[in-house]
Amino acid sequence: MNTPSAVVIQDVFKIYKEGDVETVALRGANLTIAPGEFVAISGRSGSGKSTLLNLMGGLAVPNAGRIVIEGTDLSRLNEGGRAAFRREHIGVVFQSDNLIPFLTARENVALPMTLSNRRDAGAQAEALLKEVGLNERIHHRPGQLSGGERQRVAIAVALANQPKVLLADELTGELDSSTADRVMELLATLNTKRGLTLIVVTHNPQVAARAARQVRIHDGQLHDVAEAAHVN
Repeated sequence: MNTPSAVVIQDVFKIYKEGDVETVALRGANLTIAPGEFVAISGRSGSGKSTLLNLMGGLAVPNAGRIVIEGTDLSRLNEGGRAAFRREHIGVVFQSDNLIPFLTARENVALPMTLSNRRDAGAQAEALLKEVGLNERIHHRPGQLSGGERQRVAIAVALANQPKVLLADELTGELDSSTADRVMELLATLNTKRGLTLIVVTHNPQVAARAARQVRIHDGQLHDVAEAAHVN
């Protein structure tokens, strides 16, 4: 029996319209990602990288085509259904950490567990923070943490409900190179240790090089890097 793909993007179009102006962000994009793969998606500014991540996270829907995550076609779910699916199956980390400033690291990580009615949220939050190397920052608020530490908390928040897929959108964009390296090393370790399907959207070639597979967006379509060399 074949193992189902973690992510399937099939003939996806995404078009934005402002007044009479239409912008085609994705033009018949196709991509299949296996469970446990570490994939970096790169491309020029405005090429549709963040659009693609929002579609995979169920934060937006395509104009045409299918987005299938862990066997569920997000294109067929309503907004509430996508939110519920994302809460249980997909972790998302953004460039801005999106932490709640008046909550401690522990409270930020425990919140999604509490909303999902999971037991021992506080203890599990502490275990996650230790796993990402923040055992001495558990009771600090975001304003008391460095940029790299805040991103580690954001990663712990994204892992709170034990998702199978983790999406990261330019998460090292505001970090210096050494801090970015440490964050990427953490993600690579989580990918191996947990078997996470890890998809990183980045404009940084050094970050993309950390992935086992690199995909480029070009003219609204997706190409593995070896293939992309022939279309650029």
